[in-house]
Amino acid sequence: MSLATPVAPVQTEQSLREELAAAYRLIAHFGMTDLVYTHLSVRLPGGRHEYLVNPYGFLFEEITASSLVIVDADGRPRQKTSHPINPAGFVIHSAIHGNRPDAACVMHTHTVPGMVVAAQDRKILPLNQINIEFYGNVSFHAYEGIAADDNLSERERLVRDLGTNNALILQNHGLLTVGSTVAQAFYRMYYLEQACRIQIAAQATGVPLHIPSEEKIMRAKAQFDGDPDEGRLIWQALRRKLDREQPDYKN
Repeated sequence: MSLATPVAPVQTEQSLREELAAAYRLIAHFGMTDLVYTHLSVRLPGGRHEYLVNPYGFLFEEITASSLVIVDADGRPRQKTSHPINPAGFVIHSAIHGNRPDAACVMHTHTVPGMVVAAQDRKILPLNQINIEFYGNVSFHAYEGIAADDNLSERERLVRDLGTNNALILQNHGLLTVGSTVAQAFYRMYYLEQACRIQIAAQATGVPLHIPSEEKIMRAKAQFDGDPDEGRLIWQALRRKLDREQPDYKN
């Protein structure tokens, strides 16, 4: 007898607020913030092209479910708020949300490991099982300066460069991941960050690096691609950690 696949719970605005607030706290917990800069965003249900994003000027460790602000596709507030919003910071997110229906959540970071790899031309090297999971699945967007809301052509190139992949290296800038859920986008960002850490640590040894054969890389990649979990168990464990240690994220 086969068991039916569990049905995912229907996401409401409140559940998405709690999920995204949890992601902000976890990004802070794992040291992947850039003070008050960068954003995590999630699309609200109902096809309204409205999104939740952090209020500008708040540390990620301060974010709560109620402090998140609803914005439209241009990053303008769609709710009463006493907190400032940085529409220019939402440019990258709006471009991807607007052109990838599956990208319900978009995460963007400026970490040292991510920026080091973004300054290289060789992208993610298949040096480890973690790195191999991203083999052939990480896109690259050439640097064009600070993303601005008046540069519509760069938005088009961002979307084109990301394509159908779920991770993007922004040259001389940072990292970006997308997911159909907050959990999925976070899982991809956490391990993309780990892949960058592994890569720069291995390069720093100064010894020749071993790259597995293409056959072995593709075998390992197929094993990763066959895993249906996509970070759900990790996300549940991390939410339990937050519930114990930082329960105010739900406020």
